[in-house]
Amino acid sequence: MNRITRKWLLTHSTGEDIYLFTLRNAQGMEVSITNYGAIITSHKIKKRDGTVMDVVLGFDAIADYWSPGYLENYPWFGAAVGRYANRIANAGFPLEGKTIQLTDNRNGDHLHGGIEGFDKKLWHIVGFGHAPELYLELQYTSVDGEEGYPGNLAVTLRFELNDENELSYQYKATTDKATAVNLTHHGYFNLNGGAPGIHKHELRIDADYILEQGNNLVATGRLETVNNTPFDFKVFRLLDDGLKKVDEYDKTFVLNNPTNEMKHAASLKCTATGLLLDVFTTEPVVHFYSGKWIPNVKGKNNTQYGSFSGLCLETHKHPNAVNVAAFPNTILKPGEVYYQKTNYKLSEFV
Repeated sequence: MNRITRKWLLTHSTGEDIYLFTLRNAQGMEVSITNYGAIITSHKIKKRDGTVMDVVLGFDAIADYWSPGYLENYPWFGAAVGRYANRIANAGFPLEGKTIQLTDNRNGDHLHGGIEGFDKKLWHIVGFGHAPELYLELQYTSVDGEEGYPGNLAVTLRFELNDENELSYQYKATTDKATAVNLTHHGYFNLNGGAPGIHKHELRIDADYILEQGNNLVATGRLETVNNTPFDFKVFRLLDDGLKKVDEYDKTFVLNNPTNEMKHAASLKCTATGLLLDVFTTEPVVHFYSGKWIPNVKGKNNTQYGSFSGLCLETHKHPNAVNVAAFPNTILKPGEVYYQKTNYKLSEFV
């Protein structure tokens, strides 16, 4: 039976209440989301044999998401990312004849929206229920000047869960001044349930090219072929094989279908558990991060996390596009509506 529940967790230091919403579909899938950072804290699938597996990294206690040990090498577990996903070179960009200077939070560059991005904000609860799918809709307004960005940006984020075990998120945003917008969600997947790591997972990405990266992993504007490299995931590849050739994966893959229509982006599978994750998106790129710098912290069910405990498949627009004329536009103007949608479908393949 489909249902959604709301549980009060605590009152944040801002004076606002933090809640945990749990969406449960007819197949027994349960997805828990908090309005702090719009974080997906758990994503559980009920397998055919009745066992339940949680396939994302996170914490049991909400306060762990702002603990010093976690924030010291902050990985954005399961959080909304904005105003701009990935890196912006030199923490700035030109706009309408001016230079916009953003906060520097990564060695001279701007990463994932700055020092206090959407991941650390209390989102307003717009609504939740059945319409007809299970849904939770959140809203946040990023004020003019926040982290250096111009304009008041009004953002809605809607999560939906259907009975085909598809979890989707949709962003919509409007602004009262021209501004840069590039949103994503930063879930860490592990189809083994969190331990051991991702090395025995297999990955496929529908991409012939990756973005070249310069200093500090910033996109330069040039493309590199994946052919005959460890970045060729056009067919399923065991991650353990690739990680013997490269130190980590932290690359942006340009999808072969660059349009804004929904299309397949990537698939992840784990033979040990028989689970398959398919990712569909309206976005032109998917950033694959293999989780090398996940901090050594205790996660859900006292699971020890660390390097390669989970991986990210972040769907968004081209990073650093505000500084690369050849990349698709990521400037939103008054009267326009920003939109993106991504679906995560979980199933068993054996």
